[in-house]
Amino acid sequence: MIYLELFWSFVKVGLFSIGGGYAALPLIQNQVVELHPWITLGEFTDLIAIAEMTPGPIAINSATFVGIRIGGVLGGLVGTMGFITPSLIIVSVMAFVYYRYKGLALLQSILASLRPAVIALIAGAGLSILGQVLFADGMTMEAVNWLGGLLFCLAVFLLRKFKLSPILVMVLCGGISLLLGLLGVG
Repeated sequence: MIYLELFWSFVKVGLFSIGGGYAALPLIQNQVVELHPWITLGEFTDLIAIAEMTPGPIAINSATFVGIRIGGVLGGLVGTMGFITPSLIIVSVMAFVYYRYKGLALLQSILASLRPAVIALIAGAGLSILGQVLFADGMTMEAVNWLGGLLFCLAVFLLRKFKLSPILVMVLCGGISLLLGLLGVG
């Protein structure tokens, strides 16, 4: 029964996550943290970090990790298949429709209208993660993780200004955090 729930949860995520892996994060969070309390919000934040560093798409990695956490290796396969099944079907149908009707202005306007929704989903996921980093110990000024906020600002600056690799920025921020933790600052 857990495998069917896991599969169906990730089918819904895969079906409604238009815009890629980052846009799927709020939907995954809703399914695995809120609707089915399979993991905590803190574990979800850790899962995102691991899924980001692991080779492959972040949403598929997340589905695999949650599946393994819930149902072992078979759960990982079920979660992954649940996530990719809608995409396989939708992309096949859309490829057929696009190649057949790519000259239609209606089709082009539909595709253009999806962009703001994707941006909003990605921004929502980013703000959710930032809130978890800054206010992990509560919503008071004393509990604010200033180091996490500073590292977030540094990461955004390095990514936007110098167009550094996200992996390099993650390693750099992790190294700074580790160094400051060893020095007793963080």
